[in-house]
Amino acid sequence: MAYRSLTSRVGSAPHRLTRRFLFIFTLSLSCTYLCYSLIFCCDHIMEGRGYEDRSCLLVQDAGSKKLLQKSPACTLSVLAKEIQPQAISPAPEGKERRPSEEGWSNQNLSTRAGPVRTTPKTTDQELKFNNNTTTPKLGSKRLPQAIIVGVKKGGTRAVLEFIRVHPDVRAMGTEPHFFDRNFDKGLDWYRSLMPRTFDSQITIEKTPSYFVTREAPQRIFSMCRKMKVIVVVRNPVTRAISDYTQTLSKKPDIPSFEELAFRNRSAGLVDTSWNAVRIGMYALHLDLWLQYFPISQMHFVSGERLITDPAGEMGKIQDFLGIKRVITDKHFYFNKTKGFPCLKKTENSFLPRCLGKSKGRTHVQIEQEVIDDLRDFYRPYNIKFYETVGQDFRWE
Repeated sequence: MAYRSLTSRVGSAPHRLTRRFLFIFTLSLSCTYLCYSLIFCCDHIMEGRGYEDRSCLLVQDAGSKKLLQKSPACTLSVLAKEIQPQAISPAPEGKERRPSEEGWSNQNLSTRAGPVRTTPKTTDQELKFNNNTTTPKLGSKRLPQAIIVGVKKGGTRAVLEFIRVHPDVRAMGTEPHFFDRNFDKGLDWYRSLMPRTFDSQITIEKTPSYFVTREAPQRIFSMCRKMKVIVVVRNPVTRAISDYTQTLSKKPDIPSFEELAFRNRSAGLVDTSWNAVRIGMYALHLDLWLQYFPISQMHFVSGERLITDPAGEMGKIQDFLGIKRVITDKHFYFNKTKGFPCLKKTENSFLPRCLGKSKGRTHVQIEQEVIDDLRDFYRPYNIKFYETVGQDFRWE
């Protein structure tokens, strides 16, 4: 009897050990499953709106920079907040939104212009995503802070190409003709033509016909009272001949320069209705601009010195715009074939950059007597212009 009891105890011992092992193994599996379930639930909770920022902060606080960079949920959450447009408070009922003296206005500037849609103003920190990609467009389109308003055949294209080298300047390559031909299209259309810029950059456009357009000064003033106006001027006789040369290249059948310039050649009466002559009456046009802009907001560039000393003239323009003098002598070389300076090759271009084939044409030969009579005609206008702007351009 005692033998049987001892044998049963010895035989049941391995079975008890096996049951204990199975119990511990099952318990460990249960704990593991429970832990994974908790982690999974937490991840779903952290992906909710209220926990996006906290999730990013937890990763940052843990010092896991690599994990933050690889985490699409965290990255997209931050970017989504950065590109969220700011709410714009509507104007009170019964009141119109008036333009600020220092800012830009979306309000229509003339009864001729159609209604303009107000668009929210963007900031440089906004990132706009296209086609659901993460490729951002930096900067925003702004109305210009400076305009090259004239004059035709004075050197405006050269000034525009030279100033575009500056990293703090972005400019339109074409002439928008907004304030003379396209004003009815509205400010939204005008703004859409501008390049994207940062807050630290200046937007510039060039349309030489503005200087001789009667409506342009008032329209520009209505858009921005603190506009910086740049005028490139040149000896009015040389400018008129250059203007005629350009027209002749397009219309070979036009009358001679002498016929167009004078109403009565024998009496020496100049035809001021001819545009090529009228543009050079700078003092006459300047009087209209000074009704809206002080002389301190206008800068006059010598077309002659722009050829002989481009760095000097560009230095003055940079000072006028309030930007650092970046464009210097090292940016230019003189092209003997064209007869004017060109830009040297830069980091972004392998070849030097000169103006187009239409620039630097050989002028039509004009009789010296005709030139002398035109000089006599322009002399009083030139003297008044010198006195008004405080500069002697030495055209006499």
